[in-house]
Amino acid sequence: MKLSSDDVLFTEERHLAIITLNRPEVMNSMNPPLHDALREALEEVRDNDSIWVAILTGTGDRAFSAGADLKWRSENEDTIREMAKRPREKILSSEFGCWKPVIAAVNGYAVGGGLELAIACDLIVAAERAQFGLPEPRRGLMADAGGVHGLPRQIPSKLAMELILTGRFITAQRAAEIGLVNRVVRNDELLAAARELATEIMECSPKAVQAAKQAVVLGSGLTFEDAMFTEFSLFDRLKNSADFTEGPRAFSEKRAPKWEGA
Repeated sequence: MKLSSDDVLFTEERHLAIITLNRPEVMNSMNPPLHDALREALEEVRDNDSIWVAILTGTGDRAFSAGADLKWRSENEDTIREMAKRPREKILSSEFGCWKPVIAAVNGYAVGGGLELAIACDLIVAAERAQFGLPEPRRGLMADAGGVHGLPRQIPSKLAMELILTGRFITAQRAAEIGLVNRVVRNDELLAAARELATEIMECSPKAVQAAKQAVVLGSGLTFEDAMFTEFSLFDRLKNSADFTEGPRAFSEKRAPKWEGA
């Protein structure tokens, strides 16, 4: 797939998409052209049945993303104010409806909007050099693209508030200690570790994985009892698919399952 902008690179290899933020000269900071290209890439992941998992990373060894491009913002204040009046559009939200797993491979700074993007992914693998933080209050801003609401839902409230209110950065090791990232690996092993995790996911039924992700995301806003008795659409699709019987049959026959679409 060729995207409309070189600000994001996209490759696909046997059910795995790799999306790379590609503005290394500004530490992969976000501006509207990059956001549009990223949305285009994630729409391809969402809509292409041959893609089962995606890895999201950044070009270079300095940053996953340093957040909003403040230089671009200062040079385009009228555009920013006009955009702020429009309905908020957030990629990787439940409304966006991408039920394929997305793994963030954080290769450096994931701060501000970069951290908001990372926590919107399902899993985070971090290089040892990675750092995480929400520095917005130090710039007279607020992490309003998911940071102030998303972070307290992923780590203990007091720890989230400390990051939100101080603007402090934390190391990859500290992020792992508080449950923000799944694993920390050597810098030169980052993509290999993300691919290993993706491969493990792709051994499962893609329909089962997507049904499970949808149930987790949509069920999180319900009581436990309501979530238990709600049949989400992708679970209904799974039950009516060949995968629903193929898995148990393959197990009993002591062979690898052959999933639909594989």
